[in-house]
Amino acid sequence: MPDDLLPGKPPQGGIASDAAGLNLYRADGALGPLLDLWMDEGLRAHLEPHLETLGTLAGGRLDALAREADRNGPVLVHRDRFGNDIDAVEHHPAYRAMQEIGLGRFGLAAMSHREGVLGWPGKLPPIAKYAFQYLFAQAEFGLLCPISMTDSMARVLSRFDPALAETWVPALSSQDPDAWATGAMFMTEKQAGSDVGATATIATPLPDGTWSLTGDKWFCSNAGCDAALVLARARGVPGTAGLGLFLLPRTLPGGRRNRWRIVRLKDKLGTRSMASGEVVLDGAVAYPVGDVTRGFAQMLEMVNVSRLSNGVRAAGMMRRALIEASVAAAGRAAFGRRVADYPSARRQLLKIRLPAEQALSFTLFAADVMGRADAGDAEAAKVLRLATPLLKFRACRDARKVAGDAMEMRGGNGYIEDFVEARLVRDTHLGSIWEGTSNVVAEDAIARAVGRGGCLAPFVAALTERLAEVPLPVAGPVAEALNRAAAFAEEAASVGEGMLNRQASSGLYHAATAVLFAWEGARLAEMRGDARRLTLARLVLEHRLTARDPLARGDVAAETAIAEAWVEDSPLSLAEALALA
Repeated sequence: MPDDLLPGKPPQGGIASDAAGLNLYRADGALGPLLDLWMDEGLRAHLEPHLETLGTLAGGRLDALAREADRNGPVLVHRDRFGNDIDAVEHHPAYRAMQEIGLGRFGLAAMSHREGVLGWPGKLPPIAKYAFQYLFAQAEFGLLCPISMTDSMARVLSRFDPALAETWVPALSSQDPDAWATGAMFMTEKQAGSDVGATATIATPLPDGTWSLTGDKWFCSNAGCDAALVLARARGVPGTAGLGLFLLPRTLPGGRRNRWRIVRLKDKLGTRSMASGEVVLDGAVAYPVGDVTRGFAQMLEMVNVSRLSNGVRAAGMMRRALIEASVAAAGRAAFGRRVADYPSARRQLLKIRLPAEQALSFTLFAADVMGRADAGDAEAAKVLRLATPLLKFRACRDARKVAGDAMEMRGGNGYIEDFVEARLVRDTHLGSIWEGTSNVVAEDAIARAVGRGGCLAPFVAALTERLAEVPLPVAGPVAEALNRAAAFAEEAASVGEGMLNRQASSGLYHAATAVLFAWEGARLAEMRGDARRLTLARLVLEHRLTARDPLARGDVAAETAIAEAWVEDSPLSLAEALALA
């Protein structure tokens, strides 16, 4: 960590400083240069001051609000003082202040649906939205769940039901606290988690065209939402084929409270700022969304966008963990030397950095692909279909270890709730569970996207295209790794039974990030004279895609040089990076 990024006042008594007070956008070091590669030049210049502002907030006021909201979670109030049933979720003022930043000032749920957010004349593309989500997540993870669901709910309505979209999207994309509505999705039931086809909630048509929903939803995040998308059994057909998708409002026209209630809020390990609860539907009025015979297929649009956002949030939390570990190592002395000067500490920082950089590069790749898919590119849509579960699967799993290693770098203080590491460890464990566990998401990637969706060839082609700009000494091994990973994914899909799904998903993700590192390193060498990301491609090949003797030394000299370049923030020329790659 460069000295000029450390907090101005040195800590007292030898306690290492933390990242409080830093501009996390500038402390990142990677996001800005990579956005130069991935983003349109005009948009990039327009968004720079807004990224700077959010970076300041993420290391300052937003970080402080997140800490306060984490310590003062939501409260469920069943009745008002007059004895009326209200089931209201009351949030701490810190949470509401974070909403004003995320939903209001930066329009994170509005960017894709409303023109003029952050002063941009049109709707902002996915790469802008996810860059801001990535930065926001470095301070606050919990609120990004309602933000993502609000955004994805507006997307589902816009795609499948123009009439409902006309009614609801203006509120779902509002930046005005007095006018905005937040969304949610109520899918999980006691007997129907990942097995959505076991959903027992019943939907009954009413004479006026609305439907009545009766059932018990077991895990409802953003339980105090204004509206939720709900799966319910609309036909006497077993499995997912019998499910319809419905919009469930909190209040009905005229202000009457709808017939659903929050039984209790969940006492969660992490994401304590955000209300998750159990909801009972007792003849609740709901509106059918799109084709009632295609409910599950339509809901998958919301699930997939939420999965992508989960991966982005994992990437952001890994970056915060890396920044904290770097600050702690640079600011703490032990046995007469900075912790950051010890080879073992440098190696640990490099092991924290590698998955953090992988997740960032893959996030930007996926966001770029989403933009092209939304513009009508059918091949890009297939690439996105595979990239989404790969990012969700691998980044969310990596984040748990990265957060734990960063906690260890700070030592005992990292285990204390006074510092952010404890919250990072708690929050990172949710990503591998939300919107599908690792087994479920790996199954989606390999059995569905690769095996049945025909997504592998476009995915490989999109990555291979970028290798044309990479020097041959690196492009050759990286291309070989990508092709081997693709062949294994095909084998895993053909074998079936899911035994190889996780292994194949990891292989595709690692090979893809090696390609992205190689391309980014070559481009940044040309643009900025810094080819360090090429060295990360080597680390992926050696440590993620090659069998290693656990009792062999390996190339210690090369890895020592790579670690030094990253810890000391020392750019490498193309020739220097190629010598290490």
